[in-house]
Amino acid sequence: MVLKITEIVSLVLGMSQISNLPQGREADQDAVGTRAMYAPRISEELRQKVMSMLYVGISLDNIIQHHMEVVQEHGGPHNRDDFLTRNDVRNIERVIRNTSHELHIDDECSVKVWVQRHQKHVFYFQDASGSEPFLLGIQTDWQLQQMLHYGHNGSITSHSTFGSKKLKYPLSTLLVFDSSQNAIPIAWVITSSLIGQDSHKWIGSLAERIRTKDPRWRLNAFLVDDPSFGISVVRDAFQCRVLLCVWHVRRSWIRNLLKKCCNIDVQREMFKHLGWILYSSRSGPNVMDAVEEFLEIFVDQSAFMDYFKSRWLPYMEMWVGGIRSLPVVGPEPHAAIESYHLRLKYKLFKEQHANFWPRIDWLIHSLTTEFHSLYWLDQYTIETGYLPNIRDESFSSNAWYQALHIPDVDVILDEQNLQLAKVISQTDRNLAYAIWNPGSEFSLCDCHLSSQGNLCKHVIKVAMICKNRQVARPLLAAQIYRQTLLSLLHNPPDDPVVLDHAISSATRLQQDIKGLEDLSNSGLLQQLPSEINSQIADNALFFARSH
Repeated sequence: MVLKITEIVSLVLGMSQISNLPQGREADQDAVGTRAMYAPRISEELRQKVMSMLYVGISLDNIIQHHMEVVQEHGGPHNRDDFLTRNDVRNIERVIRNTSHELHIDDECSVKVWVQRHQKHVFYFQDASGSEPFLLGIQTDWQLQQMLHYGHNGSITSHSTFGSKKLKYPLSTLLVFDSSQNAIPIAWVITSSLIGQDSHKWIGSLAERIRTKDPRWRLNAFLVDDPSFGISVVRDAFQCRVLLCVWHVRRSWIRNLLKKCCNIDVQREMFKHLGWILYSSRSGPNVMDAVEEFLEIFVDQSAFMDYFKSRWLPYMEMWVGGIRSLPVVGPEPHAAIESYHLRLKYKLFKEQHANFWPRIDWLIHSLTTEFHSLYWLDQYTIETGYLPNIRDESFSSNAWYQALHIPDVDVILDEQNLQLAKVISQTDRNLAYAIWNPGSEFSLCDCHLSSQGNLCKHVIKVAMICKNRQVARPLLAAQIYRQTLLSLLHNPPDDPVVLDHAISSATRLQQDIKGLEDLSNSGLLQQLPSEINSQIADNALFFARSH
């Protein structure tokens, strides 16, 4: 009998070493029910929990102590999981210690081995061959659960082309937002091509994966940060609205302005002008005139102009087309995206890892072990209330979350002059921070965090106030809509018969607009034909010049 138990334990340890990544929340069938009290191994759910705790640095003693407290709170031991031992934890700890990202000396072969061993975590894989690029889509069971929970009737946003200068292939992440507006990674895509070029290959697989789990699951909006992402593919796959997120553009522009331009006043003017160029894209072909004007006005800022011409000028038409055809999301999700970006950068780009950056297998291993565990532990703490002292404070300190704790009375906003707003410091009541161009995604603050090119709580708070009071200058499209309605309102027809028809038409129009909103919410509303868009462009240009 002793021999048989030994064989079983050896077999279990062998399986653990093959599949050593955090799994999902689905309970192991061998560890459920009456027989589970004597099961030879713990469930995959508990195993994920222990591995995540080990990856984030929780000691063996603290893991055992925490587990005993949880068992007692649930009325004592009932199954094998409740008898978690030090040996169980040591076995998992040994597997982690002996696990290497390098499954083969050749990186491509190593990735193939990983994919073969973790099929349940791979929703799409295409090996590089001939004209076909490398493409790998990763989603763990836990990430799938987060997508089911937070994505349903919510939003998914893309954070693309991360690490293009250091990693062999750039990393793209799909994110959802929890109740505290923290971004949670629910899928990673690594590809040797531009993310938008091959989105049609993996988007459908991801959508099918989620609907297989829950056919009733529904997405409200998909946010893209690249106009080439494949908008029609997203609409077809998720049947939802698609919005454009300009966080990446904003961050790139402001950080390079801070590096390449020394004059603070010039920085602010250039940043405001760049935002105007981006949002005046509804003025059709004249947008390039605006670009030329920008280049002429700030011609003496040669360092930034060289960067702008090489990095952005070739893609301005693409962004113009994107903003012309897609609604642009407000600044609310920007703080969560930036927080995720900074955390990812901090974890991956430590100098001690520099030799591994060219290897894809290292990137996969880093994402699916330690980085994955950070987010698992954070959600575990939120859902259960356990281990609050171990939670990474950065998860509860993004700019949006901090902005919620600034009282409205501490925001000084002159609604007659929206060039400047002020926010009183929460730590020094004698200090007030100035926010230029308030209510816009291209606002700037004079606080330390903003001066480093990051999105601060003061900018977010002012944006919230502007939105709630409806004092921020509306987008050009909204201005056109308002001016058209005012024109009709101020010039009613004199003929009573025509007036009756006008009332009927107005009522019908109201119903039509409601129908368009329903279509947009379901992702079925197509953009206007180019000839109609050109008419809108002319109107936009007229209203922009006359107001």
